[in-house]
Amino acid sequence: MFLSQQDELEFSMGPENETAVTEFILEGFPELDPRLQVFFSLVLLLMYLTTVMGNATILVCVDHHLQTPMYFFISNLAFLEIWFTSSTSIKLFVMLSSGQNTLSLRSCFAQNYFYFAMGCTEFMLLVVMSFDRYVAICQPLLYAAIMKPQLCVRLVVAAWVLSFALLSYRLLFLSELSFCGSKIPHFLCDNSPLFKLSCSDTSLLWKIDSVFISCVVLGSLCLTLAFYICILFCVLHLPAASGRKKALTTCSSHLITLSIAYGSCIALYTRPAEAVSLSTNRIVALLNTVLYPFLNPFIYSLRNKPVILALSKSIARARTKLFP
Repeated sequence: MFLSQQDELEFSMGPENETAVTEFILEGFPELDPRLQVFFSLVLLLMYLTTVMGNATILVCVDHHLQTPMYFFISNLAFLEIWFTSSTSIKLFVMLSSGQNTLSLRSCFAQNYFYFAMGCTEFMLLVVMSFDRYVAICQPLLYAAIMKPQLCVRLVVAAWVLSFALLSYRLLFLSELSFCGSKIPHFLCDNSPLFKLSCSDTSLLWKIDSVFISCVVLGSLCLTLAFYICILFCVLHLPAASGRKKALTTCSSHLITLSIAYGSCIALYTRPAEAVSLSTNRIVALLNTVLYPFLNPFIYSLRNKPVILALSKSIARARTKLFP
């Protein structure tokens, strides 16, 4: 039996279209003027370097001077933020500054996996940190008995291990997908644009992702808000007005960063796939991958007097060693 010329063409192109994709092209922000892209890349580089240097400074100061549960959690958050923002910002800077926007399949899948695994870890750490603040403010006499070093280590290890282990299913599913296109209208390998390029049936992966991410985001949000509401009630009953003002200022700054992190994730990942706009996806993702990590060192640590004091001591010791 002989195939027609059109049938032969479809037969030869079908499998090739599904298997020929060996790398993806991240389109980034093609609507921006080239000069504006260069300017944006410089701003991004400045924010990235500030984020990395700020979190690295926190790691050095906290590890050597502030041995308390609160600063142990802050140091883990700082370590996480360095890797989280690096997984997306470096590639975005290269794309905007040099136009190198290709990414291999393995690199794309790895970025997707680490992006969601580290995001899940961060939400768990935020719950742990809010619980730590709740015990410190609402149960100060029991703080030392509850927040023992062993418990703190176990909570942090559980956040890291559970997140990376539970999200390992993504690598298995992604490796089984075949793709009919290579252009991703985004600056990272996010779910929506990646799945829409697939020739395979992604409905199961969409459902698993929606349920899992919704549980992580909304579950951690409810727990975090519950602890902060309890903190608010405790603060309002403080006898000293200065103590109430200080606590409310700290909580309000924390809630601002939390609103950026949770708001962006809820907008991106807790809606049906059909409701996801790729153009909106890119803009909101910038809040989650660039702005939020940039603000964290200032909100959680560099506005904290013990951290500033520890930083001053570190600088003084460094000056003494360099100029004895």
